[in-house]
Amino acid sequence: MTTLYDFSAPRADGAEESLSAYAGKVALLVNTASECGYTRQYAGLQELQDYFAGQGFVVLGFPCNQFGGQEPGAEAEIVSFCQARFGVSFPLFAKVEVNGDGAHPLWRWLTQADSERPHPIKWNFTKFLVDARGRVVKRYEPAVEPHELVDDIKALLAR
Repeated sequence: MTTLYDFSAPRADGAEESLSAYAGKVALLVNTASECGYTRQYAGLQELQDYFAGQGFVVLGFPCNQFGGQEPGAEAEIVSFCQARFGVSFPLFAKVEVNGDGAHPLWRWLTQADSERPHPIKWNFTKFLVDARGRVVKRYEPAVEPHELVDDIKALLAR
């Protein structure tokens, strides 16, 4: 069975990181963009990161420029923007594609791209909640605000 921990992805600084580094943690994976109507959700994502600090939870941000060209900057610009504007301290990865032939293998797995019933990403700030065993538990569409996930995260952390 494939889990989150079977993948790696380049961090914003270019260093490849095995996602097994997050083994045993509940993780929220989000495709992000700096020039989107949902960009303000960075603040809520950081609030989740802060609220659950030290409890075995992490937000993982994956910038993506596939939707309306709303993430045009280079990785250094993205990190600088997120830190300065929203105080983001959670891990940010290099820009990825989340749909199509060029989709990162992690996102192909999250969206079941290779299955009979794929579920492509519709827009920026789609969120995937992954349990401490690396299995996808729930998907949230972009309009779902980060604070709406608190109870689901608490339930997973209590397991």
